[in-house]
Parts: sequence; C-alpha cells; structure tokens
Amino acid sequence: MNIQTIENLMASVADLFMAPVLLAILLLFVYALYACGRFLSLWLLRRGNAVAYQRALSEGEAQWLPGYQVHNYYVRNPEACDDELEVFALKKLELLRMATRIAPMLGLIATMIPMGPALRALADGNVQGISENLIIAFAAVIWGLAISTLTFWPASVKKRWFASELINIRKLKEAA
Repeated sequence: MNIQTIENLMASVADLFMAPVLLAILLLFVYALYACGRFLSLWLLRRGNAVAYQRALSEGEAQWLPGYQVHNYYVRNPEACDDELEVFALKKLELLRMATRIAPMLGLIATMIPMGPALRALADGNVQGISENLIIAFAAVIWGLAISTLTFWPASVKKRWFASELINIRKLKEAA
C-alpha cells in the first residue's frame, strides 16, 4: 500500500466524520441553551432562599433548601464524608464542563474537514467550491466557541457556589 492510497483513505474517512460532528455541535448548542435556562432557574432559587440559608448556617442547622444542591445532598446524607460531597459536586458540574471543553474541539474538527476540499477547489480554480467549504468551516468553529461561551460562565459560577457550600458544610460538621 503506497502513501497516496493511505492519504486518500484518511481523507475519505475524515469526510465521514463531518455529519456526526455537525450533529454533535447542534446537540451541544441545544444543551447549552438548556443549561443556561437551568442555571437561571437555580440562580433564582438560590436568590430566593439566600436569607434562609444564611439563617440556617448561623443557627448551625442543616435543613433542606431549594437551590443548594451540595448542601441538600449533605442534609439527605449527613454521614457523607468530604470526599463524597466533592464527588457529588463534581458530578453536578460534569456535563457543563465537558460541553465547555468539547465544543471548541468539535468546532475545530468541523473546520478542518472541509479545508481539504476547499484547497482542492482552490487548485482547480473553483471559487464556488472554495466558498462553500469555507462557509461550513468558519460556521462550525463559531458554533463551537458560542457553545463553550454559553456553558463556561454557568460552570464557573456553579463551581464557586459548590465550593462555598462545601466550606459551609465543613463548618456545620465542626460545630456539631
């Protein structure tokens, strides 16, 4: 098998990835919108229960309050160790963090796949072929970055919220 055959085989296989990658980008975009809505809902719950949460902490009580996911896990599982609580918090952040990291990678993959046909069209002098492939390439990377942007902020804020809840749980445990 010569190099030219291997190169053609790799290019053909790479072309097969385009549809699944674009579908994954579309699904991640839908998820990003959903995650933003859930984040807004969680923010409203936390905001509405912030006074009750602070009061419960100052009284040394571990009571269930909507919007405080790690704290509520501790209320349901008071015997949970710190490691279990941290794993629970990480699990709650996992999908957001994965979407934030995977979306730009998929955007880059979907950018590189049409670059081969675009360069081939350039060599043939086919301007329309170049533009069609470049439109797909640049749109894909923009979508990937938009998804990452939409999921990064909620992931970062939720990480801070969960870290704060973990600190407060440790204080509750020490006071008990």
